[in-house]
Order: sequence, then structure tokens, then C-alpha cells
Amino acid sequence: MNFPSMLATSVRRPSIDLLREIQIFQDLDDAVRGRVAAVSELLTVPQDTVLCRQGEPADRLFILSKGQVALSNTTPNGSLAVVEVISPGGYFVLATVLARLPLLMTAHTATPSELVAVDSAGLHALLAEEPALATSLMRAEAMDFQALVRQVCDLKLRTTAQRLGCYLLDLSKDNAAGSASLRLPFDKRLLAARLGCRQENLSRAFAALRSFGVETHGARVILHDIPSLRAYAEPDELDRNQQPA
Repeated sequence: MNFPSMLATSVRRPSIDLLREIQIFQDLDDAVRGRVAAVSELLTVPQDTVLCRQGEPADRLFILSKGQVALSNTTPNGSLAVVEVISPGGYFVLATVLARLPLLMTAHTATPSELVAVDSAGLHALLAEEPALATSLMRAEAMDFQALVRQVCDLKLRTTAQRLGCYLLDLSKDNAAGSASLRLPFDKRLLAARLGCRQENLSRAFAALRSFGVETHGARVILHDIPSLRAYAEPDELDRNQQPA
């Protein structure tokens, strides 16, 4: 498996230590991780690199180590929409790789990124020989479905401002204080797509959250009253980190 050199500034074999840190491989022993590493490449790619295109064969499973990747879909009339933004630790095109189907989305790097690319043919060969790997990927698919259901529920049951509030609370979840200062991980165009709204609706959502202590300065966001924001947004208790792709 050779990734096009004009896309990647660095291509090397991922280490077992790196694979230990990837959630979908955490339940495997090092022998299995070593076999996964042998059919994988660790790619360092610049911003705006197209990793795979809608309609192409799904020949790699991608796991993001650093950076941000945007997934988009183009309709027959040419309209394009960003469907999801993947953050470090996330993976994408797993379902299409497992089912050997054409890709439903195009993936491009929203920032300089580092990814593990697992060869599809090599992965299928391992699945036939390593039940633990099959179990791990089945669990990942189940988590994808759970996250997709949660995302649909968000769109149907929460306002844009509430969805934005939940997203900001998730960014600040490691802060135990009643306030927090954070930076948005990508631009507001991608954030709007991530939340399923237009940019103008995102601006109105930020304005609506001012009364709940949300202050913005470009990409910097200050949460002055986390309890008030939480009471308004009503975030799920379930882990919101898994992202469907």
C-alpha cells in the first residue's frame, strides 16, 4: 500500500505504542496491534489534502491522530455540504471499508493532520484470522450507530443554540470549575456544518447564548456560567465523543 507522495509530507509505519492509544484498538494485545501496524501507514499531510473521494472504492480505514478532517457529500445537482468534522481519536469510512462499498463522502484535512491509514485488503485478511479485532470493530460500528442516533435526536429535539451549548460544554468537560476559556478547534463554517445549521443561524445561536454566560472573541470562547449553560442546553449524560462517519 503506497499513499500518493504528493499528498503526504511523511509516510511511515505506525508504532504499536501509537495503536495502543487508539480507542478501537485498545482491547487488542500487542501481537494483533503489530499485525495491524504491518498493513497500515502513518501519514502526515498538510491542510486541504483530499484523503478520499465520494464514489471511490473504500481502500483504507482512516484513524485521525492529530488535526481535523471534514467529511462532505455532493448531491447530483452539485450542492455540497459538510456532514461531519472528525477530531483526534476519531475514525471514518469504517462501515464502507467493512462492507466493501463505494465511499459516500469525500474527506479532506481542515488543518495539518496526522492519520493512521489501514489498508482495506489487509484489514479484511486480519479479520478472518483475529476474532479480537473483529469484535473491536463491531463495537466501533455499534458506537457509530449510537452516535448517529444521538445526532439525529439532537437535530430533532434541540434548537441550534442548545446544540451549540452542548458542543461548548463538551469542549470544556475537563474543566471542573464553573467557568472556562477555550478555543474553537476549527472555523465557524465547519462548526455550523458540524451542528447541522447555516452560518447565519450559528451567529444567532452564539447571540442567544450570551444570556447564559457565553462570550466570544473570534475563535476564543469564554463560558462564564457553566451551570446555567448546562441547565439550558440539557446535554446527554452519555459520552458524546464517538463520531459517526
